[in-house]
Amino acid sequence: MSHSANPTPRRFLPTGPLSGTIRVPGDKSISHRSIMLGALALGETRVTGLLEGEDVMSTAAAMRAMGAQITKTPEGEWVIQGVGVGGLLPPETALDMGNSGTSTRLLMGLIASHGITATFVGDASLSKRPMGRVIDPLSTMGATFAAAEGGRLPLTMTGTQPAVPITYRLPVASAQVKSAVLLAGLNTPGITTVIEPVPTRDHSERMLRGFGADLSVEVEGDGTRVIRVHGPAELRGQTIVVPGDPSSAAFFIVAALIVPGSDVLIQNVGLNDTRAGIVHVLRQMGGDIAEVNPREVGGEPVADLRVRHSALRGINVDPAIVPSMVDEFPVLFVAAAYAHGRTVCTGLEELRVKESDRITVMRVALELAGATVQETEDGMIIDGTNGAPLPGTSGAHHVATHLDHRIAMSMAVAGLNSMNGVAIDDINPIATSFPNFIALMESLTA
Repeated sequence: MSHSANPTPRRFLPTGPLSGTIRVPGDKSISHRSIMLGALALGETRVTGLLEGEDVMSTAAAMRAMGAQITKTPEGEWVIQGVGVGGLLPPETALDMGNSGTSTRLLMGLIASHGITATFVGDASLSKRPMGRVIDPLSTMGATFAAAEGGRLPLTMTGTQPAVPITYRLPVASAQVKSAVLLAGLNTPGITTVIEPVPTRDHSERMLRGFGADLSVEVEGDGTRVIRVHGPAELRGQTIVVPGDPSSAAFFIVAALIVPGSDVLIQNVGLNDTRAGIVHVLRQMGGDIAEVNPREVGGEPVADLRVRHSALRGINVDPAIVPSMVDEFPVLFVAAAYAHGRTVCTGLEELRVKESDRITVMRVALELAGATVQETEDGMIIDGTNGAPLPGTSGAHHVATHLDHRIAMSMAVAGLNSMNGVAIDDINPIATSFPNFIALMESLTA
């Protein structure tokens, strides 16, 4: 199944220069965590700027099913009355995670140290994604699992109280696995330790501290991070302003860089070092991206970004930056397709196990639009057009998005600087992460 029930095809056409000011939706990672930690805290948590996409709503529904009260005020603020660490109730029905791998893996961590049983189900795409990487450490802590073949959904787990604290060295760079173990550690007596050889996004650490957890991070000489959380923790309700998602901003940054004459201001973008690798790489390529009004909100660095059309140059992307922009490679491939010279990306094995195999799917999509690309085992080689428009897709040819929202949005951006536009087989998946993407894009072309 690589099509939604009623696919909505669309051709994205060149529009001329992009200009104006936009605000992208709240950061997805921070939105998920603010709901989970608010639900585990004592007292009230108030959240503004929450991303209200389907994935985050799956997290909210699951936390409600386990006892938290979560409501939205008429002004758009979310109010969460938590149950306290240790206070999760067994859900009466299966927790439907939709398409959200983050919700699934983080909630498995939360439940692992509570003495309750829960069943996770998801859509066709999520049900293909392996959960073994979190099942392994959580089993060591004492949780038990019955999963479909290959550690996939549907999956039923039973947590254990008290769980056993572990020291876990991450075999693969994954913020989701790290976060799952740390969240399990919240209700585990003693010290739960995660050793992270390659740093990944650190929202969980920042936010756990903000909610009052006793958490320390030690950086060793070689850059390895040793993260310790003391349990059982007592979390206190917080007021959170969610910064704009750098992953969502990335599409508009690239669009402004590749469309001649563009000058766009993107407000309130989160610039956490462990997430905003795409900004660093695009600047290395010659992208004009200025930070206006830099500030700190809730422990997270934030700024408004002014982006102007730029002549990009091909580069060799340092594989060390991959974890800080793993979701932005599809749109980086698009930027590279317009650069002067060759861009080489390596170390991207993780992209093959995302919502789709993003290396192969993007190669096929870019070739269909007329770009010169070579797929490698762990990445992509892209020879750019030196700023010239791509031909675009012709006739009845549509880019196959494989229900992957980032493929759909990346190729929509490619259409903005093309001769014939780029036709996409289905824009419905965009709603999972970025419901107003098309409206925001149109607002810049008016």
